[in-house]
Parts: sequence; C-alpha cells; structure tokens
Amino acid sequence: MRLRSVMFALCLVLGASACAPRATSVPSGTPGDPAPPVTSPALPATPGVPDASCRIAGDCAVKNVGNCCGYFPACVNKDSPIDPDAVRAQCERSGMSSVCGWKDIQACDCVQGRCQAVDGPIRVDR
Repeated sequence: MRLRSVMFALCLVLGASACAPRATSVPSGTPGDPAPPVTSPALPATPGVPDASCRIAGDCAVKNVGNCCGYFPACVNKDSPIDPDAVRAQCERSGMSSVCGWKDIQACDCVQGRCQAVDGPIRVDR
C-alpha cells in the first residue's frame, strides 16, 4: 500500500510539472555571480493544496480542488477549504494551462492518516 501512495504522489508531481511553462532565457553570468534580484511580485503560497489529513474515512470527501487543466477531483478532508478559482487564477498569472483528464473518484478512504481514492470495487458491510 505504501508503494501505491508513493507512485500516486509521483504521478501528481509529474502531472503538475508537465503543465509548467518552458524557460525562455538562459541565465547569464558565471557560476560565482549572485542571482539577480526578483523584481516581480512573489506569487502567494500555492492555493489549491487542501488538507488531506484524516482519522477515519468519514473525514474524507471528493472535492474539485482544481489545477491548471481546470476541473480536478481529489480526496481531501471534508472540512478543508478549497478554491479552484484561485488555482485557475494562479495558473493564468504564471502562464500555465493545458487540456487534461482526471481519475473518476467514486469514494475515499483514510489510509495512514491521509485521504485517498478507493481503487477497485467499493466494499459494503452487510
């Protein structure tokens, strides 16, 4: 199960980096030169990084957390504030956009303190 969590996180990171804009210039100077000062305003802390912590499965819910592709469902804490519009605005400010797909999430479970999508058939206790 831990390998699955690591693979899921790796896929998210790779998917997010696929939408990153290309560098348009090559840094100048020698390796010993200090970096030039940043003149543009810093971007705020990443919106759209919701709380995925949980104690029981009932703490989790499927919500549209958004990404640079638009709609993006994820299993997060049911009380976690999300703002897909802020994520979209952040992407527009940074020049990132794409056409993407997403996993159809039917249910969430609490696995080792983190909300995760349920894979395979959903079990029902009778």
